[in-house]
Amino acid sequence: MTHQTILVLDFGSQYTQLIARRLRELSVYTEIVPPTIAAADLARRQPIGLILSGGPSSLSDPGSPRIDPAIFDMGVPVLGICYGMQLMTHTLGGAVGRATSREYGHAEVDVDGQVPLFRGIPSRLRVWASHGDFVERAPDGFVVSATSANAPVAGIACAERGLYGLLFHPEVVHSESGTEVLRNFAFTVCGARGDWTMAGFIEESLATIRAKVGEGRVVCGLSGGVDSTVVAVLLHRAIGDRLTCIFVDNGLLRLNEAEQVRTRFERLGLPLEFVDASDLFLERLAGVTDPERKRKIIGAAFIDVFEQRARDLGHFDFLAQGTLYPDVIESVSVLGPSAVIKSHHNVGGLPERMRFTLVEPLRELFKDEVRALGTELGLDDEFVWRQPFPGPGLAVRLIGALTRERLDLLRRADAVVAEEVRRAGWYRRLWQSFAVLLPVQSVGVMGDGRTYEYTVAIRAVESRDGMTADWARLPHDLLATISSRIVNEVRGINRVVYDISSKPPATIEWE
Repeated sequence: MTHQTILVLDFGSQYTQLIARRLRELSVYTEIVPPTIAAADLARRQPIGLILSGGPSSLSDPGSPRIDPAIFDMGVPVLGICYGMQLMTHTLGGAVGRATSREYGHAEVDVDGQVPLFRGIPSRLRVWASHGDFVERAPDGFVVSATSANAPVAGIACAERGLYGLLFHPEVVHSESGTEVLRNFAFTVCGARGDWTMAGFIEESLATIRAKVGEGRVVCGLSGGVDSTVVAVLLHRAIGDRLTCIFVDNGLLRLNEAEQVRTRFERLGLPLEFVDASDLFLERLAGVTDPERKRKIIGAAFIDVFEQRARDLGHFDFLAQGTLYPDVIESVSVLGPSAVIKSHHNVGGLPERMRFTLVEPLRELFKDEVRALGTELGLDDEFVWRQPFPGPGLAVRLIGALTRERLDLLRRADAVVAEEVRRAGWYRRLWQSFAVLLPVQSVGVMGDGRTYEYTVAIRAVESRDGMTADWARLPHDLLATISSRIVNEVRGINRVVYDISSKPPATIEWE
């Protein structure tokens, strides 16, 4: 890669991805790597800086993660955050001990403005802390650069070697001037040029795709979402008519979605093959209620349909996918000791009989970067800002067995949610907003008659990349309008509830 890179060693913090995102927002390309990586392997990648993330472990725990000590002799600046600072201290001969009480949440720290990390920012900061250990003594050659009431050593610095440690999390929005601290590390300490741009990414990706594909043919599975759309446009720009896109209608799409997708992509001029396989999917899903079985059946059916149509169209050498960086992080535990959250339908999992080589041009991007890339490629807002939709479609938003009748109820209720959220000006503010059909029937009264009908849950969340999400505080008038329209317009539903769960502990989708 031609751009400068900062590498983050992931010790399992829930905030590790935020570190990478914050630096990328500063136009500094950042990747996450395993903490077990050797200094020699790091050196081969020629990073301009390293960051040691936080993590849930204590240095006193048996088997807690350690680091190759040679990393500190590479001549590359290193920033340790929370566990990363404690590990740096321990490795370089300082002392770390157990705190009498764990510090979690807001804390106030006083920082030394003479230290490069804190230049140009206020001397007292309200920050986010999350640790159970503290630094008793900094290593030789280090100065204490930050203090707090509960942590006399809240920051350490050895400016001559470019080594810094923080006991708080600058990457979290709750930390005042946190972005400025990371900017100082990247630009002042590491000498970053800020050369990570979407325009540069496009040129680099086109060259990479052409070099990889050569004269081969590529097939791309289109869902209509921003990820697969951007992949298709990027590939079409790189290799032209040697790309073929296949869209599979699995019968689990939103209201009128299949026809909308077909129309949109014809307008873009992309070579599109449309396959209506809704009957096949619904037959295989009949009577299935277990969420994981649903996902597996849908995945297998998609591969069968996709493979058959690709075979009908001739020989393809490559399969293009819209895999994103969070998909990789969540699915591949080698990126550190973080727990695997869930498997993703587009990360691995291809049967061996599908002898395609994968092309994944978005594999190193976060969702907001994909949107920026789509805009840079000239896509309309309807593509760029389309809310994420799960690969299994409405199957994971319809709890219990799938039937055409229940799918129809869900589609119509979901369409009401989308219409009203757009009308109220909330669509682009939300990460996702949708309806979930519950396997719950309850008594209601409509007109003068008793009803016994289904319940719909409304889910609306705000997020930056789907890694974490908070339930949206939608206006009560908007919720009232949605509820009234669903109950009045969708015969078979008589009750609407609102999901106020965040991620974590809940996931965004219900299944």
